[in-house]
Amino acid sequence: MIKLLKKIRSSVLVILTHTFALPVLKIVRRKKKFPYNMEQLSAFPYETVGNELWQTMNAHNLRLLPYYERHDIKHVVLNYPFTDEGEVCLQFFMLANGRISFPVLATVIYGLVTMPEYYHSFKKAYQRGKTAGDFSKLDWFAIMPEQLIQVRKQYQIV
Repeated sequence: MIKLLKKIRSSVLVILTHTFALPVLKIVRRKKKFPYNMEQLSAFPYETVGNELWQTMNAHNLRLLPYYERHDIKHVVLNYPFTDEGEVCLQFFMLANGRISFPVLATVIYGLVTMPEYYHSFKKAYQRGKTAGDFSKLDWFAIMPEQLIQVRKQYQIV
């Protein structure tokens, strides 16, 4: 029964993010095209943000979705896995870092209501977001050639 509930919960989270949030992002975000494809990301030197993004996407058999690349980069830079827990942790981090938007708030509330077993992880993610550097002006696409460890150091991501 618990397995079924977790599967349903996961499906609802995917529907909320991919069916509702992604189309909204296409409308409200400035249309800045991601300048790389998967092959170009794979060509970045080892341990750069671009190559780590490629490795992570490849390992999970994921593809880049238009207007969603910035989100995938955040998963890599902040070191949150592409799981339900990782998704909500990423949003708790962003909330604590000053990113207040409908998708962030909706995901945080959804996590609080449906994922009590991860409260400790959510609290830890929130604390990380509070102590990290300010991401509000970061050009996520421009950091592709940078060393991942240097980006994490620069923004005090521990």
